[in-house]
Amino acid sequence: MPRRPYKKTKTRPDLLYSSYEVAKLINYVMLDGKKSVAQKIVYCAIDLIKQKNPNPVEVLQSSIANVAPDHEVKPKRVGGASYLVPIDTRPSRRIFLALNWIITAAKARSNSEFKNFDQKLAAELLDASNGLGEAVNKKRQVEKLAEANKAFAHFRW
Repeated sequence: MPRRPYKKTKTRPDLLYSSYEVAKLINYVMLDGKKSVAQKIVYCAIDLIKQKNPNPVEVLQSSIANVAPDHEVKPKRVGGASYLVPIDTRPSRRIFLALNWIITAAKARSNSEFKNFDQKLAAELLDASNGLGEAVNKKRQVEKLAEANKAFAHFRW
């Protein structure tokens, strides 16, 4: 048991757009504690989005809404068998999964299409806000798996 009670730190909104989602995106893009590098990447991606849409924070919020799953599965061990039990996704986990899937899909984009990661991230955010892209496909897979295992929902406790 931990000696101190668990206390989750609150993420402050970023300074440029005063948005909680932009601050979270910066934190998830960050590698090895290099926050200034992550800020440059995210702000460049937002500037690229701004060229196509006048409100880039709205595009980010709509892409999170399109990618965030409503239900996911969690393995539960009952007797000697493991069942994938569908559960509702918490709001904080929804944002975490959506942003991580968007970042993973942006990293997986081909290099011939775009040069830098900020261009890949901007393209993936625009695709996700339109309901397209690899991150939206990931959401559909997760929700399809939860729907397929609906028979085990009575193991949720």
